[in-house]
Amino acid sequence: MRKQACGVVFLIIVVLLISAILYSAISWMWDDQRLPLSNLVLQGNLHYVTAKDVQDAFSHLDHVGTFMSQDVDTLQKVVMSIPWVEHAAIRKQWPNTIKVFLTEHQVQAIWNGNSLLDEHGVVFDGDIGLIKGEHAKLYGPEDSAPEVLAAWRHYNPEFLKLGLKISSLVLNERRAWQIILDNGIRLELGKDSLDERITRFMALYRYFGNKVDKISYIDLRYDTGAAVGWFPEQEVEQESTDDKSDR
Repeated sequence: MRKQACGVVFLIIVVLLISAILYSAISWMWDDQRLPLSNLVLQGNLHYVTAKDVQDAFSHLDHVGTFMSQDVDTLQKVVMSIPWVEHAAIRKQWPNTIKVFLTEHQVQAIWNGNSLLDEHGVVFDGDIGLIKGEHAKLYGPEDSAPEVLAAWRHYNPEFLKLGLKISSLVLNERRAWQIILDNGIRLELGKDSLDERITRFMALYRYFGNKVDKISYIDLRYDTGAAVGWFPEQEVEQESTDDKSDR
């Protein structure tokens, strides 16, 4: 009996000792003063987001904890607040490293003059001054970005056949469309029959030949025909037929 009692006491001592060691180890790992997450590894094919941007985003937290205490979801939400970030994947690496893999928005167009539009029609607030290359300027009411982007993608290839590009595409509050081409010609298209009206423009553009550089605008908001406006230094001419269907 005495041996059994000694064995039980020994077992209890061992369990208490192991528990104390585990408690001490866990407390040590959860202590924000011990091995804080202080090393950042940034990955991804990045052109606009820098490690400093991520560090600045993390600085808005009260503090970045340890490997044990810091919630990865919290870090991800903070990183997603960086304007250029489309997707973020974050994981912790023992003992003090945060690994951040980022995907950036791919710019498709400038939206309403002061925002950017990505390939999925998502509006984001990246710095326009940083973007590389030329991009079309798209305008529209709130929540119309995917529709306007789809229209630009559909019609711009048609203008490319004439050696032109859409510089600006506007959908106004009345749901009427306007296009400004890279040679400065403005097209008033109205609300309906866009395919037919753009086809009509193509025919007119070919018809005018080398006179097209004197055209200021073409109003196609007619059932048939169009009104052509010329630059002021030229004699003002207009060709129009029928009443407008949706002016």
